[in-house]
Amino acid sequence: MFQFQHFEHLYALGILPALVVLFIGALYWRKKKISKLGDASLVAEQIRGYIPGRNTLKFILAASALFLMIVGFANLQAGDKAEKVERKGVDVIIALDVSKSMLAKDIQPNRLTRAKQLIMRMTEKMGNDRIALVVFAGKAYLQVPLTIDFSALKMLLQNVSPDMIPTQGTVIGEAIDLSMRSFSQNERKYKSLVVISDGEDHDEKAIEKTREAADAGIVVHTVGVGSPQGTTLYDEQTKALKLDENGNPVVSRLNEDALKSIAAAGHGTYSLLQNTDDVADKITGSLDAMEQKNLGSMLYTEFTSYFQYFLAAGLALLLLEWLIPGARSKTASIIKKTAQ
Repeated sequence: MFQFQHFEHLYALGILPALVVLFIGALYWRKKKISKLGDASLVAEQIRGYIPGRNTLKFILAASALFLMIVGFANLQAGDKAEKVERKGVDVIIALDVSKSMLAKDIQPNRLTRAKQLIMRMTEKMGNDRIALVVFAGKAYLQVPLTIDFSALKMLLQNVSPDMIPTQGTVIGEAIDLSMRSFSQNERKYKSLVVISDGEDHDEKAIEKTREAADAGIVVHTVGVGSPQGTTLYDEQTKALKLDENGNPVVSRLNEDALKSIAAAGHGTYSLLQNTDDVADKITGSLDAMEQKNLGSMLYTEFTSYFQYFLAAGLALLLLEWLIPGARSKTASIIKKTAQ
């Protein structure tokens, strides 16, 4: 089994595409400036030691070195010694509302960000459970199936936004129905659903679907995000207030009554998201109090690290790139003046 000890370092790989774009832009700029001096092949003859593609080769070596060093800092590990351990837990699906009303800022920085923070805190407190993620607005989608790989869920959670679902609305009933189908159908216990939403514009089927979930042995908890007083919404593109058909500002309010009714029908609890740690403790405490099932699996207790090989290869490529001399141009000063 391979894993990265510091998975978060891999986010730095995102700078590589930007460097590629900048390099291609620099090549285009250089070609454009040289073309002002005359025929490109004739100009190339004025460059001592000119080798076609040398700059590209140096860039590839440098970019590859950066890639290897980032992977090295993330520290790829392989499990050497495994022990069979008995893990007990429950299956938990988190249904997250990603409708545009979740961008309201009646709680800072906005409802969706606070909801993500809550999920992060919950995963830190859920040691042995399996977890899945459903996102919903006008439609519901299974984003992450049931897994014990919390790091993968955290990574995907970073990219969750209202833009991923073009159909707007708050179809809590559809999210509950999808969650029911995503659980194991062979068990009537060990299952819990956590719905995180502002409850605004919820569909009428939510209570009906919640009762079906309860009959299937699923405990449904709800978390309200926002404030009952509500706040106005802004259009992310125009940065202007959203207006209704009468020209009045649209106000988005937390619908606590709807979320409380869902929690009651699902034999679960309702929590208002104010203090993230308190709500995370409340929900995970309820999960720990449930009857647990055996999730026995292999646990790796000793790991071998391979970071040194990646770092050594990266340094070797950097050295090779440095040893390749750059061409010296008789026309360098001319090109410089032309660029100015």
